[in-house]
Amino acid sequence: MSDKKRRLKSIATKPTSGFKSRLQPDSAILAILESLLASTRSASTSKTPIAKSLFDLNLSSTCREVTDLPPSSVRHAIEQTILTAAQSILSGRGFSFSVPSRASSNQLYVPELDRIVLRDKSSTRSFSSLPTVRKSAITARVLHLIHQLCLKNIHVTKRDLFYTDVKLFGDQSQSDTVLDDVSCMLGCTRNSLNVVASEKGVVVGRLVFTDDGDRIDCTKMGVGGKAIPPNIDRVGGMESDALFILLVEKDAAFMRLAEDRFYNRFPCIIVTAKGQPDVATRLFLKKMKMELRLPVLALVDSDPYGLKILSVYMCGSKNMSYDSGNLTTPDIKWLGVRPSDLDRYGVPEQCRLSMTDQDVKTGRDLLEEEFVKKNAGWVEELELMLRTRQKAEIQALSSFGFQYLSEVYLPLKIQQQDWL
Repeated sequence: MSDKKRRLKSIATKPTSGFKSRLQPDSAILAILESLLASTRSASTSKTPIAKSLFDLNLSSTCREVTDLPPSSVRHAIEQTILTAAQSILSGRGFSFSVPSRASSNQLYVPELDRIVLRDKSSTRSFSSLPTVRKSAITARVLHLIHQLCLKNIHVTKRDLFYTDVKLFGDQSQSDTVLDDVSCMLGCTRNSLNVVASEKGVVVGRLVFTDDGDRIDCTKMGVGGKAIPPNIDRVGGMESDALFILLVEKDAAFMRLAEDRFYNRFPCIIVTAKGQPDVATRLFLKKMKMELRLPVLALVDSDPYGLKILSVYMCGSKNMSYDSGNLTTPDIKWLGVRPSDLDRYGVPEQCRLSMTDQDVKTGRDLLEEEFVKKNAGWVEELELMLRTRQKAEIQALSSFGFQYLSEVYLPLKIQQQDWL
């Protein structure tokens, strides 16, 4: 049995009330974090060549990826798209767009990149076909609006875009979906379209950065933290003395850690998207990881959706697989709350929830994903969850005390190096 497993078994066999007494001095836990940081930075400067793109793997002919483009290039791509459509009309073939398929069947997990990518398969969106006439009209309208934005070099929210033609779009989900289609059609990131989502994610802790020239100190943002700018292009000058980034699934846990000033006891940057990760938070996390070269530890609910959210940060979402190269953050370590923690830390039965049939289905679907199969620890935890049919939120730890998360659970997990 390894030393790590002996330590974890020792925890499991001791009463819950004694967990705090088994914590080592903060200096010892800080030494572990410093070692993790050194290991992360050493790996990032390794001279071993690593494939970083589809081109490096010679997969570019069968898959597609997008890149950041300046407004002038986006305008040119739109003009070329409209010119192609006009030529099709003049030749008698009718008005249509060639749109890359973003269906699940057109996606591929690439182990070498550890992320989901989009295959190079397209479908025709014709104005003369009844099933696609409305969507082709929405596509033309969105292309026109983006062309105007790039011409004026201004940004709007997705909600603003929807309200330019409510009767045509009908529902914001319609314009949002076509926005992703257009991004894929033009070969540019969604950020390049000058259309952003409303602010959602927040950050607090040992981070200083500039937002459109204004200096932001995230240690002085209070309990609520600093909203992550929706336009990541205006973020720069990142500075930090943090030892790691703590990625938190939910706002409640984020506020607990912020109020307890966890980032001062253990120098870190705490970030959350308040649930399902948005594009801005994913871009911001990757920017921090790449520029500051910090390890990332994740704290999510012990349920299939917590792991699904973690996988979106790491491997990308199927909805935006075309932009996974820009949105994914590799090597995030799953710190907790894990299914095995429920018994190990003695989480009371009244704080555990029974999994629904949909929860079970989601868990089984995750077990079929290639990015899960390659991680034996993830498989083991998911199988335990499905076997016990129990789940729990991060807040279940509050049954031991409201500050148990910041004062005992997280320090002990770090001390034991108990991450996957």
